[in-house]
Amino acid sequence: MDELIFGIHAVKSALNYCHDGKGHDGNGDDTKELASEQITALYVDRGRKDNRISAIVELAKKKSVKVTLVQRKKLDELTSGNHQGVVAQSKAPKVKSESFLDDLLQTLDVPPFLLILDGVQDPHNLGACLRTADAAGVHAIIVPKDRSVSLTPTVRKVACGADQSVPLIQVTNLARTLKLLKSYQIWIVGTADETNDTIYSSDLTGPLALVMGTEGKGMRRLTRENCDALVKIPMLGQVESLNVSVATGIGLFEALRQRS
Repeated sequence: MDELIFGIHAVKSALNYCHDGKGHDGNGDDTKELASEQITALYVDRGRKDNRISAIVELAKKKSVKVTLVQRKKLDELTSGNHQGVVAQSKAPKVKSESFLDDLLQTLDVPPFLLILDGVQDPHNLGACLRTADAAGVHAIIVPKDRSVSLTPTVRKVACGADQSVPLIQVTNLARTLKLLKSYQIWIVGTADETNDTIYSSDLTGPLALVMGTEGKGMRRLTRENCDALVKIPMLGQVESLNVSVATGIGLFEALRQRS
């Protein structure tokens, strides 16, 4: 099924992720689809002549994607948000299954670095987490099938292309998946307010899965019980909790700092 990507940054990211049609994407990764296969249509406001739109058009030509110039009204009809004069029709990335996770763990030649989101339902939060995970070098995000948002158009727009580069794995039983990770010697670190150990004093090197719960409620009981360690982000102000995407960014980049 095709979905719409709109906004200059989101469309540019989607184009950049794909091959240029010359057999490689310039980064030695030959697993990506050609842009003309991934992006099935690109519509551009014929009234915009600025450099940002021109750069999108040039990139699309380089990637062999056909550009169709349309009236702004057409773009307004296609989207419900700020399209900034550009809308791409793209094949929706597929959510991965538990078997993909097993294959991934068997083929990685570096210590696994995973993010687990236990019950994130807001699409903006998931999109932001995907984008941060991509920046931090996370190999995959794991979410439970129940009570969690999937790859909606809003998630993809906020992710700005990270939905293409970071696999999203949905599992039916998160507790069972955590046990699978342990069988691969992956250290599972959950975030919780009641612990005395901070994320800055904990060892986040080596094979790692960082678990983030929902705002307010945190992780579910079975998820917490299957963690090897609990850590907290020090809070010096009056607010009781951080937005989950903000907390995820702090956790992932502290892990990245240690792993570097």
